[in-house]
Amino acid sequence: QVQLVESGGGLVQAGGSLRLSCSASGRTFSSYAMGWFRQAPGKEREFVAAIRWSGGNTYSADSVKGRFTISRDNAKNTVYLQMNSLKPEDTAVYYCAAPYGSSWPRGRYWDESQYDYWGQGTQVTVSS
Repeated sequence: QVQLVESGGGLVQAGGSLRLSCSASGRTFSSYAMGWFRQAPGKEREFVAAIRWSGGNTYSADSVKGRFTISRDNAKNTVYLQMNSLKPEDTAVYYCAAPYGSSWPRGRYWDESQYDYWGQGTQVTVSS
């Protein structure tokens, strides 16, 4: 059974930084792609960033490019989301997720239907 547990959320002022962590267990973490999504109140869940198993390829949404960085430490079974220059519109519950296979079935890393395992989420609140 794959388990994903996020941590690192909290309250931060606009312009500040947070680093989210997602700890994975239940399978060989290093062989699988991972992703981060977020859901703001009253909105649908949206893609934030994704990373291939090797860490050599990363992808991010236009809204966070240049501010957020996804990375992974396979030795620690952990994926990170470093968030800098935070804005009030980044306020959301952030989820990490993993596909059933080693990668996204059709390469659609931004599509939440490509992910089978989800964490419980961690709240990020950015005050203005």
